[in-house]
Amino acid sequence: MEKVYSIRQLFPGLEEGLYEEMEQHGEIRQVPAGAVLLRKGQTIRSTMLILEGIVKLYQEDDQGNEFFMYDIEPGQACAVSMLCAFRQETSQVMARALTDVTMLTIPLQYMDEWLSKYKSWHYFVIRTWRERYDELLNTINEIAFKNMDERLEFYIEGQVKKLGRHVKLTHQEIANDLNTSREVVSRLMKKMEKNGWILIHRNSFEWIRP
Repeated sequence: MEKVYSIRQLFPGLEEGLYEEMEQHGEIRQVPAGAVLLRKGQTIRSTMLILEGIVKLYQEDDQGNEFFMYDIEPGQACAVSMLCAFRQETSQVMARALTDVTMLTIPLQYMDEWLSKYKSWHYFVIRTWRERYDELLNTINEIAFKNMDERLEFYIEGQVKKLGRHVKLTHQEIANDLNTSREVVSRLMKKMEKNGWILIHRNSFEWIRP
């Protein structure tokens, strides 16, 4: 049986007419964990509103190295796809599904139309840009002003909050997100395990700290 998603609950505060148009013109897509949703240089013709699951955004250099920027969770939209769609630009980032993801895609033509037609959509777009900007500032703050021990603790606590106490991430995936080496992550996580904060499993860890 197909699961029913309530955009009214996930995206509260919009006009009833806008909800009806989102349901009429939007397309629900389901993608598996690990799927790439956006690629650097890709032409964007629609924006993504997340209904279920988590999407991770990365900056990617010319050599293919990835730098984690922030997550997009249920009830949030992809600010990058909004901005690129409005300005008719190609994506400068890569987005990948961390978990199985269900999303509502909105074609560019309706995004433009809704900006002038629905005040709540205008505010939603501005709020989305602001929230993603704040998250990016937090990421920069972590890199610039905290050591790797603090950054790893902040990162792990964030993943536990989003994914639950048992997190399926390898040390290499964590290292990629933190722009460091797997050896450094493994050493620091073993220290956290010794302190009674986590239990390390194969390709995952469990948060046990009270």
